[in-house]
Amino acid sequence: MRYFAKIGINNKVMGVHVLHENELKDSAGVEHESLGIQFLNNLHKYPNWVQCWPDHSKRKHMAGPGMTYDDERDAFIPKQNFPSWTLNESTCDWEAPIAKPDDGKFYTWNDGTQGWDEVID
Repeated sequence: MRYFAKIGINNKVMGVHVLHENELKDSAGVEHESLGIQFLNNLHKYPNWVQCWPDHSKRKHMAGPGMTYDDERDAFIPKQNFPSWTLNESTCDWEAPIAKPDDGKFYTWNDGTQGWDEVID
């Protein structure tokens, strides 16, 4: 199976469509993203599709609704968790201003205090 994100206004992912890999193969049996896009354009009469990979092997993340496709980075960017978090350019993940403690306890980010609060049951 092959996966394609439907890209909408402001490069937002609207959904993900699944295709059989045969739809991407040329006459020599070689897969091409462009053939999948052409197939989806013909099927849905919608022009903006980008292939995505569930194993994150390309484009940093598997696409999902609400994510953004960044043309310059050629990556799917998750929704920003908190206003204070910044995008890590190499991983395309959002990161807190300070690292989460690594002491085996559970924490949640508190944007008001700009710190990690321990989760106590």
